[in-house]
Amino acid sequence: MFGEGAKPTIVVVDDAPEVRSLVRSRLRLSGLLDVVGEAGDGAAAIELVGRLRPALVLLDLSMPGVDGLEALPQLVRISPETRVVMYSGFQEAGLAHRALELGASAFLEKSTALDGLAADLVAVLDGTEPTRRTSTLPAQEADAERRVLAEHLERFREVFDDAAIGMATVTLAGQLVRANRALSALLGRRPDELVGIPYSDVAGAGAPELARLVEGLLAGSTAAAQLEHDLVDGDGGPRRVVATFSPVLDSNRSPLYLWVQVQDVTRQRGAEEELRVSQERLRLLVDTVQDYAIFMLDTDGTVETWNAGAQRIKGFTADDIIGRHFRTFYPPEMQAIRHPEHELELALRDGHYEEEGWRIRKDGSRFWANVVITAVHDADGRHVGFAKVTRDITERRQLLEDQAHFLSITAHELRTPVGVLGGTAQMLAEHWADLEEGERTELLEGMTSSAARLRRLLDDLLTASRLQSSRLELDRRPVEVGPVVTECVHTAQRGHPGVPIGADVAPGLVVDGDPGRLGQLVDNLVGNALVHGTPPVVVTAEGDHDSVRIRVRDAGTGVPDAVRPRLFERFATGRRAGGTGLGLFIVRQLAKAHGGDAWYRLPEGGDAGEFVVELPRVVVPSEGGPDDTPAQ
Repeated sequence: MFGEGAKPTIVVVDDAPEVRSLVRSRLRLSGLLDVVGEAGDGAAAIELVGRLRPALVLLDLSMPGVDGLEALPQLVRISPETRVVMYSGFQEAGLAHRALELGASAFLEKSTALDGLAADLVAVLDGTEPTRRTSTLPAQEADAERRVLAEHLERFREVFDDAAIGMATVTLAGQLVRANRALSALLGRRPDELVGIPYSDVAGAGAPELARLVEGLLAGSTAAAQLEHDLVDGDGGPRRVVATFSPVLDSNRSPLYLWVQVQDVTRQRGAEEELRVSQERLRLLVDTVQDYAIFMLDTDGTVETWNAGAQRIKGFTADDIIGRHFRTFYPPEMQAIRHPEHELELALRDGHYEEEGWRIRKDGSRFWANVVITAVHDADGRHVGFAKVTRDITERRQLLEDQAHFLSITAHELRTPVGVLGGTAQMLAEHWADLEEGERTELLEGMTSSAARLRRLLDDLLTASRLQSSRLELDRRPVEVGPVVTECVHTAQRGHPGVPIGADVAPGLVVDGDPGRLGQLVDNLVGNALVHGTPPVVVTAEGDHDSVRIRVRDAGTGVPDAVRPRLFERFATGRRAGGTGLGLFIVRQLAKAHGGDAWYRLPEGGDAGEFVVELPRVVVPSEGGPDDTPAQ
C-alpha cells in the first residue's frame, strides 16, 4: 500500500492545540506514522483531507462549528480510501456504535494511554482490533501521573464540601466513602463518623427498595434513580429525604462508585400529608393555594371542585372542567391503557396513591407533575370521592437533568487539561533528549495553558457554589476599571495567540469592588466571546456620573433567540460548544454582588449583539476640594 520506507500518512483533528501538539509528537516519536496535516475543526478537516488524501484521520468529537459526527460522513465520502478513527473524551452510551454507523473504522477513548496510540492506529490500517491499552507506564511514573491528577482535582473537592445540598460518594456495596458538610449536618454526625456506614442504615424502611435501586443501576437498566425515605437518627427530629443515585463509570462504562445527592423534603411532604388526611383543611386551602392544584373528584373520577392553583397550573377555568372526567389531564397513550381509572382503583384500595408523570394543560402542552390522590370517606365510612393534589415540578426535573449534564460536561472539561498535563509530563520524562527544542517549548506551553484552564474552571465551580450558598465574600476597595480590563485582555491574548482581542477603556473609571472578582467577571465575558463568538473580540469601558459600563462584543451573528431567556441561568450551555454553563451565571451574580447588573443587548441597525455589565461609579473628589465630579 505504501512505497518502500514510506510511512502511512495521517491528519490529526482536534480543537485543542495542546492536544494536537501532544499527539503529533507522540506519533512522530513512534516512527510508525507521518503526520501530514492538522485541523482545529471539522470544516478545516474536510478541506484538508480532500486535498491530502491521507491514509488515516484521527478525528475529535466535540469541536465548535462542524463537530466530529457531522464531519465524519463527509470525510468518508470525499476520500473513501481514508480510514477515519474517532478519538473522544466522551463515553456516552452508544457513541462508538453511532460513529461506526457513520463510517468510522474505529473508536478510541482519550483516556487510553498515548504510548500505545500509534500502534492502535496502525492496527486499524491492518484491519485488526486496536488494543485500547489503559497504561504501560512503570509503577513509579504511573504514581507520578496520579499525583498530578490529585493535585488539580483537590479544589474540585472543595466545591463538593461547600455544596448546599447533601452529597456523598458510596461504594458499589452501598457504604459511604465521603460525605460533605451539608449531609453531615442532616445526619447529625461528623463527616469522618459517616465513613464506612452502609447507606441502608440511615434509609430505615427504605432499605429493601434501596437494594433494588442499586441493583438496577449496576445492571445498567437506568442512568439515575431516586429513593424517598425517612431518615434514621437524623439531627433535629424525624426527616423525610429524597436521595438521587447515579453511577460514576470508568472508561469501559463499568461502574466505579455511586454518587448520591440527598435533599430534605420534610416540609413539603408534611404539607401534602396534611392535605390528604384532612378534608376540612383542604376546603380552607382551596381558595388560597396557588402552587398546588387541589380539587375533588366523585367516585367515578368526574371533577367536582376547582381551585385557583388548578387553574394556574392546568389552564382550565372552573367552567371549562367541572363535570368532565379527570382523564382529560392525561396524555392519549395513558388514557388508552386506562391509567387514570387504575390510579383511582389503587387510591381506593390503599387509601391514597402518589406518582410523578406527564400531564396535559388546556393548550395541549405537557408538564411533569407530582400527583397525590386520596380516597375520601364520610363519617359512616362510605366512599364519597377523591381528593386530588397536583404540583408542577417540571423545573425540578429539568434541574436534575441539568445537573447530570453539568457533571458530564465538567468531567469532559477536566479530562483534556488533566490528560495534557499527565501525558506531557510522561513524554518529557521519557523523551526529553529525543525531543527538539521547539517541541519541548511547545509542550511546556501546553502544560501552562492546561493548568490555567484548570484554575479557571475550578475558580468558576467554587464561585458558583459559594454564590448558591450565599457564602461569597468580597474584598471591596476603590478599583480602577482600566487596568483590570487591560490585564484580562492580555491574559486572553496569551492563551489565544493570533486571535484579535482589543480593549478601548476610558481613563479614570473607578468602582467600589473586589479586584479579583471583577477580573473573573471580565475573564468570563471574554472567554464566552472566544468560545461562542467570532473574532475579533472588543472590550470597551465607559462611564457617566453614576455608573460604569463594560461591554464585550465579537463579530459573530449573536445569541439565538431560543437561547437568550436562559443566558444567565446556571448550566445554560450549548451541548456542542462545551463549557460548564456557569460563566455567564457567575458574571451576573458578581455584578449584582457589586450593586450592578449584567445583560445581553442587541443594538439597533442589525449589528452583532453585546454583553453589558453596569456597576455603580465611585465619586472621587478633585484635588481643589470637595466635588461630586467623577475622576476623568
